[in-house]
Amino acid sequence: MNVYLGVPRGFCAGVVMAIDVVEIALRRLGPPVYMKHQIVHNPYVVGSLEKKGAITVEKVEEIPNGSTVVFSAHGSPPEDYQNAKRKGLHVVDATCPLVTKVHNEAKKYDSDGRKLILVGHKGHQEVKGTMGQRNMFLVDDRAELDLPEWAPETPVAVLTQTTLSVDDTQQAIGDITATFGDAIVRNDLCYATTNRQETVKELCKIAELILVIGAPNSSNCNRLRDVAEAQDTPAYLINHPDEIDPSWLANVSNIGITSGASTPDELVSAVIETIAPDDIVTIEGAEEDVKFKLPVVDCCEDHIRAWHSSSE
Repeated sequence: MNVYLGVPRGFCAGVVMAIDVVEIALRRLGPPVYMKHQIVHNPYVVGSLEKKGAITVEKVEEIPNGSTVVFSAHGSPPEDYQNAKRKGLHVVDATCPLVTKVHNEAKKYDSDGRKLILVGHKGHQEVKGTMGQRNMFLVDDRAELDLPEWAPETPVAVLTQTTLSVDDTQQAIGDITATFGDAIVRNDLCYATTNRQETVKELCKIAELILVIGAPNSSNCNRLRDVAEAQDTPAYLINHPDEIDPSWLANVSNIGITSGASTPDELVSAVIETIAPDDIVTIEGAEEDVKFKLPVVDCCEDHIRAWHSSSE
């Protein structure tokens, strides 16, 4: 049995930044540090940070006054920042800069007088954060097409969640632009989403089965599985080697393995070790060299000095 290992895979720059933020906050500001929502969508990563003193909460109201909080990579709505200010929290914003870019686009096009349409998945944390920026209509590409009942000449701006299927997003955008003639499209799928999906397509040309390593609540991991299935290749999303069903591997000679942007590589290594292939072949895709600067902590001078001492 051979394993074909997709590259790029695993952590993107936004995930690396978010994890670094929590670890530096714990080291320099001291525990507990609160994480508003899972800092990234992977229980292994979240659990590792919690063992060091981080605490995950879903509401700012749950955090004791004056504490340190890190807002997750997925982005947060404005009311979270307002609530944090009222509680005197020391805020470190770990929102991925590519998500912040979508927020800024929403503000710009709303100010320009355009109505906003967001292509994304209802209930996802990134969508909650983006839709909190301005009033907008959500088009969920997983559901039957449902467009706003606006006049065809209405000027609109189309934004997207960063972790969607490339192909499904293009279909949704095509439907929107066919309905509204004056549409500005900002396809905001991030580089990591696009690159990993393209690599899966290459793996499907070789492999009889695709294993995507990642968490079930990770949007980008689910989309990798969807991409493989759209290529008529059986695919399974697992977060740990214990989740492998031996029947999947029966009579399979070539397995493709990849992982989502929030999956640590040690989980991929654990899966490969469990499979124990005869050979491992790397399938190279796009090169990635993106890095993001650490955010500034929004708090008192003592916290700012402690925070910035981390880079000395």
